[in-house]
Amino acid sequence: MDLLHSLTEYWLNLLKNNVYTVAQVNSYIKGMFNQDFLLRKLTVKGEVSNCKYHSSGHIYFTLKDPSGTLNCVMFRGNRNGLKFQMTEGQQVQVTGSCDVYVKGGSYQLYATSIEPDGTGQLYEKYEQLKKKLEELGMFSPEYKQAIPKYIRTLGVVTAPTGAAVRDIISITRRRNPYVQIILYPAIVQGVDAPASIVRGLQVLASTDVDVIIVGRGGGSIEDLWAFNDESVAQAIFDCPIPIISAVGHETDTTIADYVADLRAPTPSAAAELAVYEYQRFMSDIEDYRNILYGQLDATLSLYKHELKVRQGMLRAYSPWARIRDRRMRQADYVDTLNLLWKQQLLKKKNMLDIRIEKMKGLSPLDKLKSGFSYVEDENGNNIKSVSQTAPGKDIKVKVTDGTIYAKTISTDTHSMFS
Repeated sequence: MDLLHSLTEYWLNLLKNNVYTVAQVNSYIKGMFNQDFLLRKLTVKGEVSNCKYHSSGHIYFTLKDPSGTLNCVMFRGNRNGLKFQMTEGQQVQVTGSCDVYVKGGSYQLYATSIEPDGTGQLYEKYEQLKKKLEELGMFSPEYKQAIPKYIRTLGVVTAPTGAAVRDIISITRRRNPYVQIILYPAIVQGVDAPASIVRGLQVLASTDVDVIIVGRGGGSIEDLWAFNDESVAQAIFDCPIPIISAVGHETDTTIADYVADLRAPTPSAAAELAVYEYQRFMSDIEDYRNILYGQLDATLSLYKHELKVRQGMLRAYSPWARIRDRRMRQADYVDTLNLLWKQQLLKKKNMLDIRIEKMKGLSPLDKLKSGFSYVEDENGNNIKSVSQTAPGKDIKVKVTDGTIYAKTISTDTHSMFS
């Protein structure tokens, strides 16, 4: 009482100041925790999460349940009493004391002993079986069968009543009313459940179903335990029909989920994965038809274009085309030759005209017309000089309109141009 009285006096004095340090507040809360006898030793159960084995030897983890979380630590000195390796998801019972970590301003459970809870023991069995089957290769992807895209018959192994079967039937009818459902009414909970599920898989495997959905609605780990049974896992693995597992809710995972060819988070999702939507199927067919017609039109257009090209090439390389080409060239050569001939004739004509004009300039007749005459001796030689004749010689004087016959009377050496 004296210690409690002293602490009370101490805190009353501090309260008078109205302003406190962080350490003072945390120390005050720590003192309140220490005075509460319930918090000095209590046992808390919950699910292990965020479990870390520190190199110092301490174990840090969190206990959680649907309503909250509690930070926990087990120091190295208390680990001698821990008989198992803690892992995520285990259900455990932790005994210890709650205290405040002054420096961090947080409280946590300081564990002195940890024991598996009832469901924790089931979790241990689950982990052991999971490890065993995984080592046997029953989870390997190479053993998974493909789920057919289009099915006609759907097999279902589940309870005949409940939300799971109603959801599967409802969604199947909505997505494709032409799919036939064959239900095997299995026991999905209790000691008789594993054998019932195995029998259901065997019966449906002997029918012509295209795919099988095996599962049930949500529940506790005990409720779902039939789907963690080794015989059920073996039956799923051995089934020649593709199997979709749909056990519990999205957060629930069973051994059946690992062995099945495909895992669905819920029975509703399993129906959506198994049954192709009919309207979408018809829409896809329409899309494929349009694509096919489009490709066909494109192919025909390509072939038509190629045909025209080949026809053009055939015409270009045809003998008749070459003959026509030669004829056209011959016609061009004839036209060119005629043009050149005409040009040459015109050129020659022009030259002839020029020479005619020159000849006219040199013609005696033109000179005669101009008043000149042409004088020849009696032998027809042109007399150009007085020395070519003599008095008494006969001469001929040619004029424009005839010839004058005369004799030379006399000559005179004086030129008329001098």
